[in-house]
Amino acid sequence: MSDLSYVNPGPESAWGTYLAQVDRVLPYLGSLSRWAETLKRPKRALIVDVPIEMDDGTVRHFEGYRVQHNLSRGPGKGGVRYHPDVTLEEVMALSAWMTVKNAAVNLPYGGAKGGIRVDPRSLTRKELERVTRRYTSEIGIIIGPQQDIPAPDVNTNSQVMAWMMDTYSVNVGATSTGVVTGKPLDLGGSLGRVKATGRGVFVTGREAARRLGLPLEGARIAVQGFGNVGSVAAELFAQAGARVVAVQDHSGTVYAPGGLDVGALQAHVRHTGGVAGWHGAEPLPAEQFWDVPCDILIPAALEGQITAERANRLHARLVLEGANGPTVPAADDVLRERNVLVVPDVICNAGGVTVSYFEWVQDFSSFFWTEDEINARLDKIVGDALATIWDRADLHRIPLRTAAFAVACERILSARQERGLYP
Repeated sequence: MSDLSYVNPGPESAWGTYLAQVDRVLPYLGSLSRWAETLKRPKRALIVDVPIEMDDGTVRHFEGYRVQHNLSRGPGKGGVRYHPDVTLEEVMALSAWMTVKNAAVNLPYGGAKGGIRVDPRSLTRKELERVTRRYTSEIGIIIGPQQDIPAPDVNTNSQVMAWMMDTYSVNVGATSTGVVTGKPLDLGGSLGRVKATGRGVFVTGREAARRLGLPLEGARIAVQGFGNVGSVAAELFAQAGARVVAVQDHSGTVYAPGGLDVGALQAHVRHTGGVAGWHGAEPLPAEQFWDVPCDILIPAALEGQITAERANRLHARLVLEGANGPTVPAADDVLRERNVLVVPDVICNAGGVTVSYFEWVQDFSSFFWTEDEINARLDKIVGDALATIWDRADLHRIPLRTAAFAVACERILSARQERGLYP
C-alpha cells in the first residue's frame, strides 16, 4: 500500500487510512494531481532515543518521534502524545491529518506531530519532567516558533508544554514563548485554549444538526473518550439541551438512557481518573457502547475505532469526529450507505489548532485577547470553513470528508506548485 521502505501499513492502520483518504480525493484535484505524491510522503521524520534516570537510580530508554509531513504553507503545527502504543506510522498519519486540517480551516501552517512510547501514568512527576525535557532537547534541532510548534495531545497538557517551552528557551538562550502552544496562561498561553477542541466539535455539530433537521433539545449523545475533547463537547451539548446517554473511556463504559449528569461525571473523572465506578449510571461491557441508542456519536478517543462491523451497528444519524482518524475507510462506506452523516476530524476537531494559532499570534505580538473575542473568532473560522466544505460536498455530491480533503489539498498543492522545487 505504501512504497516507503520504513512503514508497512495495513488497510485499516492509521497511515493506510490516510493514504486511502488521499486516493479518494485525487479525481477532484484537476491539474494539481501531478503533485499528489507530495501528500503521500512526510517531508521529515525524526526518531530519537530518550534516556532518563528514574527515581530509583536506574536508566530507562524511551522511543520518541517528531514528524513534519508538509511545510508548504507554513511552519509545522501539531501535538505531542505520550502513549505506550505510539509508533512512527501513527505519528506520520497524525502529522498528515494536521497538514490537511490546517489547510481545511486555512491556517498558515503545515502539519507535524510528535510522540513518545511511554505510559505517563507509570512515571512520577519528576520522571515525566525528565522525559519531556530530554525529548524536547532531542527534537530541538527541528522545532522552533518559525519551524515547528508543538502542542498538547493525548496524555500531555499545559504543564508538559511549560517544560518544553522552558527547555527550548534555555537551550537557545532566550525566552521563546511561541515555540509551543497550549501553555499555562502565566507563560503566554491563551484564554479558551483548554476547551477549544471540544468547542469546535460542538460548533460543527450544532451546524450539522441544523442542516439535518435534528433538534439538539433532547438529542441523545454518546461520547467515546472523556478527556479534554469529549468531556467539553459533552458539557456544551448538555448545556444546549441534549442528553448525554453514554460515555466510554479507557476505564469503562457508563450508560443512562435518561441522561447523565455531565458535571458530576467530570468531577468523578477528576477524582478517580476514569468513568468506571460512577454511581450515576449503569456499567456496560465495552463493545456494547456501539449498540447504544443515540442520535449523535462523538468518537473522541483514538484512531481506528469505527470499523465496518461497528458502523453497521450504530444507531446515530450524525457522527462528530472529535478524535483524529477514528473511522476507517470501509466504515466510511458503510455509514454513507446507511445515510449517517460524518463530520470529519479535519474540520470537526480543528478548534484546538485554531486557538493554538491565536495563541501563537498573541505570543508574537505580546497582546492578548479576551475569551469572548477568542470564542467569537473560533466560531467564525470553524463555521466558515465548514460552510466552504459543505458547498464543495454539495457541488460534487461527495461525502464531507472527501470535500474537506479536496478543499485542503487544493490549498496545499497550490502552495507546493507556486513555491516550485529547489534546487
